[in-house]
Amino acid sequence: MSDALKSTVQDAFQEPACATNRAKSAADRKKGCAKPLTPGAAAGGCAFDGAMITLQPIVDVAHLVHAPLACSGNSWDNRGSASSGPMLYKTGFTTDLTELDIVMGHGEKKLYRAIREIVEKHAPPAIFVYATCVTSMTGDDIVAVCKAATEAFGTPAIPVDVPGFAGSKNLGCKLGGEMMFRHVIGTQEPERTTDTDINIMGDYNLSGELWQIKPLLDRLGIRILGSLSADARYRQVAQMHRARVTMLVCSHALLGLARKMEEKYGIPFFEGSFYGISDTSEALRTMCRMLVERGAAPDLLDRCEALIAEEEAGVRAALEPLKPRVAGRRVLLYTGGHKSWSVVSALQELGMEVVGTSVRKATETDKARVVEIMGTDTHMFDNMAPKEMYATLRASGADVLMSGARSQFVALKARVPWIDVNQEKHEPYAGYMGMIDLVRAIDRSVNNPMWQDVRRPAPWDEARAFAGSRPRVKDRCPVSGISNDPSDHEDC
Repeated sequence: MSDALKSTVQDAFQEPACATNRAKSAADRKKGCAKPLTPGAAAGGCAFDGAMITLQPIVDVAHLVHAPLACSGNSWDNRGSASSGPMLYKTGFTTDLTELDIVMGHGEKKLYRAIREIVEKHAPPAIFVYATCVTSMTGDDIVAVCKAATEAFGTPAIPVDVPGFAGSKNLGCKLGGEMMFRHVIGTQEPERTTDTDINIMGDYNLSGELWQIKPLLDRLGIRILGSLSADARYRQVAQMHRARVTMLVCSHALLGLARKMEEKYGIPFFEGSFYGISDTSEALRTMCRMLVERGAAPDLLDRCEALIAEEEAGVRAALEPLKPRVAGRRVLLYTGGHKSWSVVSALQELGMEVVGTSVRKATETDKARVVEIMGTDTHMFDNMAPKEMYATLRASGADVLMSGARSQFVALKARVPWIDVNQEKHEPYAGYMGMIDLVRAIDRSVNNPMWQDVRRPAPWDEARAFAGSRPRVKDRCPVSGISNDPSDHEDC
């Protein structure tokens, strides 16, 4: 790991805006919040993967992975981030280094040619160049190559120097934001600004969830000037420094970026969620209040309350016939980050009981909110092995597991319905409309008559149980001499 990368990682580990970090001693802060991982040991996602997750939803940019083919092929497009326009972000670009390229030191030349080819064929507004373990260990200087290519072709080539061995996926998300702060944010000026311009950070428009929120903002006259990185364009990232307020959705990953934006450009930020009726309303209220404090017209607060009253009345009326079908059902929630508390809040509004929630990748603030919502920390857990998850599902009498795709097979083994609430999901659950979609998804799962058949004993088990309840027959089979009672011998 280069000295520059070590310094960047150490800086990310000593985040002053992080409540957990502030509570540590000076010596513990110097150690960092996690050990950097060695190559091949980044289980659960490496730093390169985290940087890709954060930046790939910038939809008009060409994302070029400087690596052998597998680094790109095995990780490409692993989130359902949706675009309202450009689709270039769906194309996987890689330098496809071979053993000969690595041994002979052809990496930098091949990278330069790849940037030129992308500019000529696709003419993107920018190219993001991702370092990987292999090219970092061979010493390819992607910063120098990007600088030379930018000067030669006139298209910004942005180095994302976050190789996989730098650390975990979460660290990669942080460093991806840091690369934007260093190389992109503040490089373009918007044609116009308004008193209601905002940034949204840490939302990825999974299954189009941002599109369930944007109409609400449009009705209030609030413009998303900057985005990192829900349905974002390169210019939106470059112009983030001119927003009035930043909303931070996934706080654990981009907290450092929001703090630096506040320090350098004076943009205050708040943490919020668009999951659940109450949390959506609170996020809108906070956003409008902060915009008014920053110079927006005072009537924005009144218009916000009118919008909230109208939307809440509408969604509660729509939920009324659906709530009895899910009320009282028991849920085990295994997700992370802000969803560890925001989804809990949404489920409780439906009258459901949350028997446990994970707090993986959650900040201390997130954990405090879980305790506030659930009233106890008894049902909070960090990581749960499949065996433990299975035992918890059975012991708690959970009616449904809500988690990411990797846990679905545990639910099937426990004969419990499963609903995807993570990055691979195909339905949007954000905002007021999203609550209706969520209830319908839960209803379809837990009330599916299939589960009555799935949980019923198999026919051969029923036969054994029936046979075992009858009086034993002592006479023998006339042919084989074996007892006629199936419970004595099944071959007769």
